[in-house]
Amino acid sequence: MYQYKMKLTDEQKDILNGKQGDVKAKVMETIVRYGDMFEADELVPVTHGEGHLVTSFGLSLLKPVYRTMDELISAGLKVEEGFTMDPRPVDFKNVKCNLLDKILFSTVLYGKQKTYEEQLTALGLKSENAFSCACYFDEMGNVPKKGDVLSWAESSAVNYANSVLGARCNRNSGMIDIFGSIVGFVPKFGLLTDEGRKAKWKVIVKTEKKPLPQILGSAIGIKVMEDVPYIVGLDKWLGTELTDEVKAYLKDFGAATASNGAVGLYHAENITPEAKELGESLLEPGYKEYVIDDAELERVYKSYPIMWKEPEKKGTLAFIGCPHLSRVQLEDWADKIIDGLKANGKNKVTCQTVLCTAPPVKEAFEKTEKYRKLMETGARVTAICPLMYTSNPLTKSRRMMTCSNKLRTYSVARYYKDDELLDIITGKEDK
Repeated sequence: MYQYKMKLTDEQKDILNGKQGDVKAKVMETIVRYGDMFEADELVPVTHGEGHLVTSFGLSLLKPVYRTMDELISAGLKVEEGFTMDPRPVDFKNVKCNLLDKILFSTVLYGKQKTYEEQLTALGLKSENAFSCACYFDEMGNVPKKGDVLSWAESSAVNYANSVLGARCNRNSGMIDIFGSIVGFVPKFGLLTDEGRKAKWKVIVKTEKKPLPQILGSAIGIKVMEDVPYIVGLDKWLGTELTDEVKAYLKDFGAATASNGAVGLYHAENITPEAKELGESLLEPGYKEYVIDDAELERVYKSYPIMWKEPEKKGTLAFIGCPHLSRVQLEDWADKIIDGLKANGKNKVTCQTVLCTAPPVKEAFEKTEKYRKLMETGARVTAICPLMYTSNPLTKSRRMMTCSNKLRTYSVARYYKDDELLDIITGKEDK
């Protein structure tokens, strides 16, 4: 029997000792070992029972995952309050693929997708629409409260929950996410503690214009890495209320800090809940400072590599929405594409253009007149993960474009600022 180091309650000991079954005991042992590795003193209850899982793709190589899922199902275990997932990997209807692509996606890469989703449903998947990296959207219905303890994975979702919602969750890996949700306990360390939520960096934003969230987040992530930053000056541009527009900005900003660094939590003075409540008392003694002006953001932007084999040629595929676009962002991009084409005397986008959003947001948008007009431009709306699309090795030779710093970081997609990408796909540069 594993000799654990942390303090466990009688209930936790009973689970570990097999009084609720051997499989649940193994799940608990994994969680305890995880906590011991990070020197946690105890396990704490998961107070927001809805989980979020990062492993949403039926990758054929993940045989240990499928065996583990079957073992959980056979033991009658599940996440009682249900869970959401990261996005599905493919959508042949809206993200066009050639025959070889389809064969690779359907067999070599994601041949276990259907079987895996059946396993997920047995374990508590909330619905067939529960696939989005932005599970915290109101439309997705997985919205923790301030102070809630979570057992989630997915770097951008954890970042948003910690920062914008004030919930508490560490940057967990796949399988740890569902294990914590099944047993209802997670180790108390890191971002679950008051001390672990203190900021080691004070980031001072001194720009002359509203900074792009993708590049600002990138600059901060590269500088602070896994540390917690306390950001001053952003309220000048965003105000102090968490409107839909501000939440969308912070979603993209946070995802860039999490992917270009490893930030699981940031505080934005006068904006995010803990910063509003505690202010600069969140700064650790001896904190470091990082001043960001327009020149620094431009320096960071120009440092991004171009990984196309033929960088002088035009892009052929644009992905917008990583993390998924909110309803406000989706409608805004639709307007900009429709209006941009009209202003440039064009009817169709210049390249394959794919907007990515959550399934319920997509379904609601499809009922609008704006959706019909967007479809006439040749652009398409999907609910897939564009990063999972790029797992296909054939896509490495394609000239993919994006305004997502996360997708840029994890693929060969070339990064463009929002306005630059809009100009390309609406043909402004051809005028």
